[in-house]
Amino acid sequence: MANVPGYSTDSVAQLTFALLLELCHHAGEHSRRVTQEKKWSRQPYYCFWDYPLLELAGRTMGVFGLGRIGARIAEIARAFGMKVIACTRTPRQIEGVKLVDFDTLLRESDVVSLNCPLNERTRGLINADSLAKMKRTAFLINTSRGGAIVEEDLRRALDEGVIAGAAVDVTGTEPPAEDNPLLDAKNIIVTPHIAWATEEARGRLLATVIDNLAAWTEGRPRNLVG
Repeated sequence: MANVPGYSTDSVAQLTFALLLELCHHAGEHSRRVTQEKKWSRQPYYCFWDYPLLELAGRTMGVFGLGRIGARIAEIARAFGMKVIACTRTPRQIEGVKLVDFDTLLRESDVVSLNCPLNERTRGLINADSLAKMKRTAFLINTSRGGAIVEEDLRRALDEGVIAGAAVDVTGTEPPAEDNPLLDAKNIIVTPHIAWATEEARGRLLATVIDNLAAWTEGRPRNLVG
């Protein structure tokens, strides 16, 4: 069996920061109020904002899972001037990244980014207990697997202000049921599993699949797993 490693690394990292920046600036919501509600046109000031506007520089990014995607997210976070800490099953040294345990990651991070596979260790990783350890001002970003989050616990944490906000590109069941608890939670962004799906990533995916098949037919299989 062969897989396609690394085809979506940059795309997933890019969406992670698109989601995070939306939580910080609410650009989409502000645009809606300008274009649809005409709110800017109907007030006398040169600007307005309806949400706190937050700067990433100086804040702490906590990366759970330091594989290709996690490492790329750490690199981008540092470019934004963020401090970076990480919790990972297989320790690796990355410049500017401090390795910590999971509880420390939860306690110290202003942003927690999940970048992990779904397995028995990570299923339900984010639950009522772990959310309670996070800062009330913290954001949670999940572009990995929906099963890493107990969705009812996250909804309760958002509705009760246990954390400040969340953005997820994945849900426990996809597509989610219309009564999925995250769909009407407070301070959440939900995107439909699109982190992997840029044109460039899909092109790399198809090209690698073709190369894998060609290599297999020539008796030199590549990218084998298992």
